[in-house]
Amino acid sequence: MEHLRPVSSGDPSPDGPPGADTGLTPDLADLLRRSGRADEAAFAELYDATSRRVYGMALRVVRDPAQAEEVTQEAFLEIWRTAGRFDAGKGSPYSWILTITHRKAVDRVRSAEASTRRDTTYHQSDQPSDHDTTAEAVHASLEAHRVRGALKTLTEVQQEAISLAYFGGYTHTEVATMLDLPVGTAKTRIRDGLIRLRDALGVGA
Repeated sequence: MEHLRPVSSGDPSPDGPPGADTGLTPDLADLLRRSGRADEAAFAELYDATSRRVYGMALRVVRDPAQAEEVTQEAFLEIWRTAGRFDAGKGSPYSWILTITHRKAVDRVRSAEASTRRDTTYHQSDQPSDHDTTAEAVHASLEAHRVRGALKTLTEVQQEAISLAYFGGYTHTEVATMLDLPVGTAKTRIRDGLIRLRDALGVGA
């Protein structure tokens, strides 16, 4: 496989729509299927069509252009390795691609946070414990665990819509575009997902 062309913050409209250079919208599902058969030309076309949107999501999560470029490269390497697993019956090509990107970006953020914690551990070791702060940290960890568990109770289509809108930071219109849905349908999925999430968490109206 050829080395991927880096997507940098200097590229025009890094978060722009796919196919912006040619005005054409390629068949991403077909490109993924061909990539799964080790078709490098298809993968190059897939990369050119989606890399700006992938970089845009990575940048939203890691909030650093250089880190976003690295996440983009990692995401596309994963896409190349696993393209054969894409199932059009379970979601749109963009949803599948951006789910991989979001996971890689979150992993990068967690790795950076872990490194920061290691760097500060020595300086904090001699400090007296702040029981209020510790309690808050435990509570936040438990809440995050509850949310992750509650997300698993949603349908797959609700999960992908919620993930894009609230973890990816995309607007309802952008979510609709990525999932190949009418805007009204995307809003309904997000609304129904939030209602179900609220019920799973036991939060009152």
